[in-house]
Order: sequence, then structure tokens, then C-alpha cells
Amino acid sequence: MPSLAGRIKTKVWTPIKQFVRDRILGDDGDDNLGGGDPNIWFKDLEKHAYGEVSFAVVQANLNMEDYSQVEIGKNATFVGVYDGHGGTDASNYVCHHIFPNFIDAANERGLIHSDVIETAIATTESGFLAYVRNMFQERPLLAAVGSCCLTGVIWGRRLVVGNLGDSRAIIGTITNRQRMSVGAEQITQDQNVSRDDVRRDVQRRNPNDPHILVRAQGVWRIRGIIQVSRTIGDACLKSAEFALGPQFPQFHLQPPLTQPALGDDPFLFQRDLNEADRFIVFASDGLWEHGIARRLLKKAMKVAAKKAKRRYKTLRTIPSGDRRRAIHDDITIIVVFIDHDLLDLNNGNIGDADQVSLRSLSDSTDPSLFREMQF
Repeated sequence: MPSLAGRIKTKVWTPIKQFVRDRILGDDGDDNLGGGDPNIWFKDLEKHAYGEVSFAVVQANLNMEDYSQVEIGKNATFVGVYDGHGGTDASNYVCHHIFPNFIDAANERGLIHSDVIETAIATTESGFLAYVRNMFQERPLLAAVGSCCLTGVIWGRRLVVGNLGDSRAIIGTITNRQRMSVGAEQITQDQNVSRDDVRRDVQRRNPNDPHILVRAQGVWRIRGIIQVSRTIGDACLKSAEFALGPQFPQFHLQPPLTQPALGDDPFLFQRDLNEADRFIVFASDGLWEHGIARRLLKKAMKVAAKKAKRRYKTLRTIPSGDRRRAIHDDITIIVVFIDHDLLDLNNGNIGDADQVSLRSLSDSTDPSLFREMQF
């Protein structure tokens, strides 16, 4: 006879995943997402300490500006989505440095809390600005490269999320067990000046800059350049030290900065998971509905094709580059399923999952730095 844990997983966990696949996204039976489009990569249903994780990416830019990772530890799972702009340097740097900085901060405190993520983000920002400073004479346009940064960690029943920019995280919860109804709650705040409250915040932070918000290309932009108000990088919008001259007209600021136009302090969210919480979606870009990563990505691609008045099958044949970027941006989607049966059963042990590092666009797995966590 199956164990209680097995019966709970069969009756609750498996139907939730199927519900997300079939009813929320309306699965049409076409499972050939990756096969027809060389710009799509996915990794379905890898085990983590307290459930499974699904991971999907589509490339639009000639050089992929989204970087992302999932780190699986014996009693924690770390997720990072880094949506770059102006080039790949910032998002690539974040992907290689933020998790080691997170482990250092966690080991120093002996626990995982929102201030651990806050410290990891601050250390990563400081490190990237130091890199830009060292390279500024040789590569001045590094000062115009930046990245959004969405991070989250599950440690036991504690969920902690930190966010710079307009990538999003939502949490899916059971709202009616008998009908298997699932609701979704956004647990991050979009830091984008398309929002009235964000524009007010930017103006409050820059009361003496009459040019802080400019309408450009039909939308509000900070100094006419960027829509997101908090980032890693974008040094030319944070300090006059990194001012770019008139030979770079797109980034030549007049009048010059007297204080940072962009912030680097993250939005932080923390709470304990409850029995109704069943999955968390982390994704770049705001092409949002909820479901497992591969089918969610397919849904987003179909919406993008429809807006461009193209068939989805035609879109899949367009290579990465300017034509593809005109239709949709790089997209990253990571879905972490939560199995409360495993939360109780493992009690801080990873069970039969491995401590591994998963990176977007890579089919290989490496040992995770979670092995160096000292508690």
C-alpha cells in the first residue's frame, strides 16, 4: 500500500501539475516546442529539494542578453533571472557572481533572510561597477550596459525574493481543493516608469533634475534612455564618473548628472510558504501567464506572433537578430513546483535530488556552491 506521502503526492501534487499544463494554458497537444525553433532551449522537471523545477528560454537578440540559473542544495533552492540590456556584460557578470556572493552572505549570518539577498545584490553591483571602472578607458560603452536582477530562494518553508527592474515572480496557490482551482499572486513590484507610482518615486529621488523623465519613442524613459528605474550596472546613469561624451550621443547626458538617476536598492519579499502554495514562476519581460515553463514560453511566443501578424510556425523559422528582436525580446521562464509532502518528509535533506547548478542554454550540470554552505 502506498505511503501517506505517496498518496498525497498522487492526489494533490500530480493533479496540480496537470491542471497547470492543461487548464491554465490550454495545452493543444503540440509538444514540439524546441524541435521547430533553434532559438528555444528548455529543461523540464528537474528535481530540487522540495519538488521539481522547469526551465525554458527563447533567444531573440543576436547575442542572448538573458542569463539565468537554478542552484539546487540539500535544503535550499536558488533561482536567478538576469535580463540584460545594452549588451551581455552585466547579465553575464551577475550570473557568475551573485550566487557566490549569496553563499558568502548566508555563511556569515548562518541563515537565509532577505538581508542575505540584499547583501548579495549590493556586492554584485559594487563588483560590476568596479569592473566598468577598470575597463572604462578601453571600453567606455560598458557604462551603458546593465541588467535587471530577479532572485529567489526557498529554504525550508521560507521564501525570499529580491528584485531590481521589471522581471516578475508570481506564486500559484490552491484556492479550492475540491475543484482544484489555482490562483496567482504577483510577489514582486515592477520597477518601470510606465507605472505612475514608479515615476513618482523617480521624481522624489531626483527633485532637482527637470529632465529626469522624458517621453521618448512613445513611452516614459529616465533621461530619455531607459524604462527600468533600478538595475545592476548602467553606470553612466548612476555617477558622473562614468559620463559618456558627445561621441556617444545616445548616452551623452545634458545637463550632466548631479546624483544617480537609477537606483540599485532591490524590492524585497519574504514569507513562509503555506499549504496552499504550489508553484512559483520567475520570468523576464512581462510576457505573463502562469504554467510550466515550456508551455508558458510557447504561449508567449504565440502571442508575440499574433501581435506581429505572423503565424507561430513562421516565427519559429526567423533566426535571432534584428528581425526576431522586432517581434519579441529574449524570454526566460523558470517554474519551481512545491511539494509539501517533500517539505515535511525531507526535513532539510535533499532526498534523491543532487546538489547541482543549472544554467540557461547549457545541457551540462556542475556541482553547486550550495555544497559550501555551512549550515
